[in-house]
Amino acid sequence: MSALLSRLFDVVEKRARYTHTRNEIARLSPRLCCDLGICPDEAAKLAHRAVYGA
Repeated sequence: MSALLSRLFDVVEKRARYTHTRNEIARLSPRLCCDLGICPDEAAKLAHRAVYGA
């Protein structure tokens, strides 16, 4: 039972980190995105890679 709860908490935490990261990337200014070499339209893909790995 504790393994199940541990896994559940891990999934919830990763989802929260993903959502936060995606929103942060999406809010970046176009100028900053250009400087970083990223596109705000790729926020979901970049956040997924950052939180869950490639």
